[in-house]
Amino acid sequence: MEESVYESVLCVKPDVHVYRIPPRATNRGYRAAEWQLDQPSWSGRLRITAKGQMAYIKLEDRTSGELFAQAPVDQFPGTAVESVTDSSRYFVIRIEDGNGRRAFIGIGFGDRGDAFDFNVALQDHFKWVKQQCEFAKQAQNPDQGPKLDLGFKEGQTIKLNIANMKKKEGAAGNPRARPASTGGLSLLPPPPGGKTSTLIPPPGEQLAVGGSLAQPAVAPSSGQLPARPSPARAGSSSDLSTIFPHVTSGKELPRLGQRKEDEALLSWPVFGA
Repeated sequence: MEESVYESVLCVKPDVHVYRIPPRATNRGYRAAEWQLDQPSWSGRLRITAKGQMAYIKLEDRTSGELFAQAPVDQFPGTAVESVTDSSRYFVIRIEDGNGRRAFIGIGFGDRGDAFDFNVALQDHFKWVKQQCEFAKQAQNPDQGPKLDLGFKEGQTIKLNIANMKKKEGAAGNPRARPASTGGLSLLPPPPGGKTSTLIPPPGEQLAVGGSLAQPAVAPSSGQLPARPSPARAGSSSDLSTIFPHVTSGKELPRLGQRKEDEALLSWPVFGA
């Protein structure tokens, strides 16, 4: 069964050192300061692998990959891997050979990041092992888990007041209706108390002159404008009085300096009274 389980690599660190450690006299833990840190017993590569629920710490040669020592880990934290009390870069692991012999050795990393990765790789693996065990227990005993019962109990009723809900929705959903616009744009109503502006009618419509309606001077049959009156000759006041009723014959005629102004006035259309 175990031969069919594949082996996965969890972490690889190319630089690790191995130290001989003195036997622990008390239960206060290991201290890296008691080791000969400047004289490691061996240096090489560390590789963490997983096969099923077991993890393996393998110390290998950097170039050839030959196995130097191996530490099987069945629990973390536990006796197979322990941290020292005075540093975060050193650990004590329990190595085993194939004959059942065991020994404790110290390992250390030159970089704190490598030590952190070593620690996290073991934590993640055994967290996954714990989840798999919980899933297996739930699959074997599905009835032991808590059940959520959303059904009505015997004799339990529920009451819904739909009439009040409709009234509230009708009161909130009837805003003031806006008049529909005939065109593509909607115009806002004038402000209260505002004055309406007087629109000037376009040419061709009736105009109010002195309280009476005046018709445009357009011939009804031909549809052409009346001919422009000839300019007034000098000394003829009757011609000016015909064109301009407000000018009487007894008043003085305009001088020659006002000829341009008179011509501009003569160009205006004449409306009947």
